[in-house]
Amino acid sequence: MGPTHNATLRLEVRDLVVDVLTGIYSEETHLPQPLRVSALVDLDAPDHFAPDAPLAASKSYMDVRHAISALPPGRHFTLVEAVADHIIDTLFLQDPRVRRVEVRIVKLAIAEAGETIGIRRARGR
Repeated sequence: MGPTHNATLRLEVRDLVVDVLTGIYSEETHLPQPLRVSALVDLDAPDHFAPDAPLAASKSYMDVRHAISALPPGRHFTLVEAVADHIIDTLFLQDPRVRRVEVRIVKLAIAEAGETIGIRRARGR
């Protein structure tokens, strides 16, 4: 049974901490800072998965993890919004079944009292 446009599957990777060169202030631009990144990925899916369905019927969680953790080394992203867009673009390029991606980024280094400071970016196609 092939995919339909009525059935979707949401993959989640949450709270992956990665060091990224990002920021606009001088103290941020020369050293990577830790970001906590989560991604929700909606993709077209079959109506049902048989017990013996192969991985190709779905998408590997490791593809989502890799899109987050394999940001270009040494590349500076002025805005964390650009980091989110890079992850979203990577996931769209990986698989044409991906319909929507939401990325949440928390800047861990700027929290002063345990608060969560960051962005949430979503895009569909």
